[in-house]
Amino acid sequence: MFETTSKPAASGTVPSASNGDSACRVALVGFGTVGRSVAKILCENPQPNIHLTHIVNRKVERKKQPWVPAHVVWTDDVQSVLKSDSEIIVELIGGLNPAHQIVRSALESGKSVVTANKQLIARHGPDLLQLAASRGCQLEFGASVAGGVPVLPALRTGLCGDRLHGIAGILNGTCNYILSRIEHARIPFSEALEEAQARGYAEADASEDLDGGDARAKLAILALAGLHARVVPESVRARTIRAIDAIDFDYAAELGCTIRQISRADLKSDGLLAEVGPCLVPLDSPFGRVQRNLNLVLTSGQYGGDMAFLGAGAGGDPTAVAVVSDLMFVAEGLSGEKRTASGPVSAPVVSSDFETPWYLRFYVRDQPGIVARLAEIMAVHRLNIDSLLQKPGFDKSALPFVITLEPCRDSVLHPALEKMSNLDFSIRPCLCLPILR
Repeated sequence: MFETTSKPAASGTVPSASNGDSACRVALVGFGTVGRSVAKILCENPQPNIHLTHIVNRKVERKKQPWVPAHVVWTDDVQSVLKSDSEIIVELIGGLNPAHQIVRSALESGKSVVTANKQLIARHGPDLLQLAASRGCQLEFGASVAGGVPVLPALRTGLCGDRLHGIAGILNGTCNYILSRIEHARIPFSEALEEAQARGYAEADASEDLDGGDARAKLAILALAGLHARVVPESVRARTIRAIDAIDFDYAAELGCTIRQISRADLKSDGLLAEVGPCLVPLDSPFGRVQRNLNLVLTSGQYGGDMAFLGAGAGGDPTAVAVVSDLMFVAEGLSGEKRTASGPVSAPVVSSDFETPWYLRFYVRDQPGIVARLAEIMAVHRLNIDSLLQKPGFDKSALPFVITLEPCRDSVLHPALEKMSNLDFSIRPCLCLPILR
């Protein structure tokens, strides 16, 4: 992506601007949507303790903007910037490579780093934080979760005096937009996805969003920052939202609920319960009131109780605000005592074995004895039926109906679901959603 060989061109010492002698020298690596917004904020609202020295990007000649001050060096040679006297590297290229090597090299050379890279922090955050502490520099990543919602800075400062045991959130704006559209317009999933793509809320290949990969990477970062737990993202079960139909919102409404993609982690004495996936949530709950592409994070603490953080979770400007806030925090730290990684990090066993009520939606070919056969399987597995819902007016060859269960563990429910999936009247896999109260 970037040139790796050093050039003698002008990417070393930079002439100082009027505030450059006392300000921290900052190099911006990546000039995409977020990088451009960060540069815009720094240029339009200059900070006395921040001096932008470099902007690094591939095909950099195409990226140059007239509103960037003349003293800023534009280059595609990231190595020369890493060797320069810049004190803070802002990494905004995303992905794991070459971002991981750039951030690691910056920290090894004693430069502090600000990043919005969720995949990098989710997978390498603990090691990079340890490296930063060993070199006496800082690593900040407040924009890597929930964009402009300052939940990570809050975990770092406002809630660090509490002992958190739970974090839950709506962490993916794409999924929340799609589910909100199905809820309000009662349109098919495919139509809601096409609309999200047309509006720029979803990529052409939205698998990372729809199947939970994006949200579980963010959950791993929140677990690290708030619960001091090292979590490999792939150890967290992620369930897709692709199977959600408009009819599910009809049945959810009868239960006083709606459906949202929820990421949750509960720290227990014997490990960490964590998962990402669609859940039924009460209409009058904080989750039930979040619409369109907003993000919400709830934390539960031993002393401070529950806290909520709501706001725009994506977009260049909201994310850039979080990046610049981290940048200002680091710049202040460089002028005083540097912050190191806080608290020991554990590596708990991760499980998805939550105990909750459940929503089971079946599509069947109607025939006598269906409920009796399902009830027989549930009785064998000691599952208690709470309610049965069936709306009239559907084709008997593809009849949707719902059974809700009293609270039970995931590990108890799923053997029963496997037996139900083999029944001759079933025409689709059972949709199984936790009901959060």
